[in-house]
Amino acid sequence: MTPYVEDPARLGETRLPDGRLLGWAEWGPPDGTPVLLCPGAATSRRLGFGPDAVRTLGVRLISVDRPGLGASTSAPGRNFADFAEDIRHFTEVRELGRPAVVGNSQGAPFALACAAEGVVSGVAVVSGADEIAAEEFASALPAEVRGLVERVAADPAGAEEFFAGFDAEAMRAMVTTTGVAWDQAVYQEPGFADAYRRSLEEGFAQGAAAGYARDTVLAMGRWPFALPDITVPVDIWYGEHDTGHSPDQGHRLATRIPGARRHLVPEAGGSLLWTHPGPILSSLLTRTGTSTGG
Repeated sequence: MTPYVEDPARLGETRLPDGRLLGWAEWGPPDGTPVLLCPGAATSRRLGFGPDAVRTLGVRLISVDRPGLGASTSAPGRNFADFAEDIRHFTEVRELGRPAVVGNSQGAPFALACAAEGVVSGVAVVSGADEIAAEEFASALPAEVRGLVERVAADPAGAEEFFAGFDAEAMRAMVTTTGVAWDQAVYQEPGFADAYRRSLEEGFAQGAAAGYARDTVLAMGRWPFALPDITVPVDIWYGEHDTGHSPDQGHRLATRIPGARRHLVPEAGGSLLWTHPGPILSSLLTRTGTSTGG
């Protein structure tokens, strides 16, 4: 058994007021403390994290497919506020209250959007995609990345069409062939590698244009929600060797969110969600006042 991921304990779909479906997966006890997961780029609901930590801490981990990914109905033209409203309805229908949320990689701005809209009780940004379109980062970005940011700003529709050219294998190769030794230990572990491949295949099942491309345009543009207005606890986690998600490993992001706590983990990379799930979840539960003491 891989120490990084397990198959979901429960799978389902929740219908939204407009008839669309949100696909979800759960791990941990069904009566545990609810914690939502906004997964990374193009990965479906099936890729969780920290199975041992989830059980030990009594967490009911709930991963939700964003529209157009996996089992969730596509919603062309959607924005961050639309996603937060989807999650608001989802938590009401499933009687989850105001759960905390973990936003990993490209899922980070979607988790923060939920916080800005008052939908969640706390956020853990883990190896989060930063707001790289911010002017302060212009000179820090590699030329290729800066070109994509400029493309999104100048022609969002054209950029979305460009990102729609990606597929599951291209995404898998891009992620798993980069990273430091700590990341490779995760990516090359057979159980994780298989789970990640299957998650990407499901994430791209509707085609990149349905979900991934829209997510990427939103994440790489200026974020329309006000970070200084977020009032819930926010933890920001980066591995000290992760140079791919944020130009300054979340330093500026932390200064823009009142009370945010930045954690820079030594001897870790971009796979932090799977290598350090215990501290991430423990801190999130403690800061939101939902720790069971497990």
